[in-house]
Amino acid sequence: MEEKDQAMTVIGHLEELRKRIIWTIIFFVISLIVGFVLADPVIRYFTHDLNAKNITWNVFRLSDALRVYMQFAFAIGITLSLPFALFQVWRFISPGLTKREKKATIWFIPTAFILFLLGVSFAYFILFPMVVTFLSNLSKQLGVVEVYGISQYFSFMLNIVLPFGLLFELPVVVLFLTRLGIVTPKLLIRIRKIAYFILVIVAVTLTPPEPMSDILVSIPLILLYEVSIFLSKLASKRRQQALEEI
Repeated sequence: MEEKDQAMTVIGHLEELRKRIIWTIIFFVISLIVGFVLADPVIRYFTHDLNAKNITWNVFRLSDALRVYMQFAFAIGITLSLPFALFQVWRFISPGLTKREKKATIWFIPTAFILFLLGVSFAYFILFPMVVTFLSNLSKQLGVVEVYGISQYFSFMLNIVLPFGLLFELPVVVLFLTRLGIVTPKLLIRIRKIAYFILVIVAVTLTPPEPMSDILVSIPLILLYEVSIFLSKLASKRRQQALEEI
């Protein structure tokens, strides 16, 4: 009888997960449609901003213009649907949380979205100009003519900007997992050296091969990890106090 109840519980969880995924996909499709509408003015903004003011745009394939529209539509769709997707994750796990935990964790959704925007802004306004300047200077040093393909340029930009949006969500993810008891401050401290190494590798991979750029990107990532440890300690204490009150 117990095995049958457990099987029904698992089936119920899978059905709930399926429903949350379907709602997330539906909202993403709606956001994608909005992305197609907004893609044109957004592309025009990026082709005339400070990073691209001296660039003459070219297309090397007939499909390049369509590809750029698709890239920005997907980027806008992901950005718009991210809060809703996070809310669906929260709705999926909320039945197993106490009222106090529900009230505490619901704030992670807007915080995570704000951190995502901060990460995107950091990558676009600080990291990306450094990369563009370095590569442009390298081209001049080699004596080659710079001819930019619009599809290649924006693919390169989005591959740098969007991952940093996700990296900046590290503190809120750690805080969320700590409140659920999955992650502890001791674990984060124990793996600190490994985490530093991984973050530095990420910074070196995404930045030009020069020490100053590596340092400028590594420091914020390491600070994010330290902030994650601090927040994890606070969340762990509150969780322990809540358990003692029960």
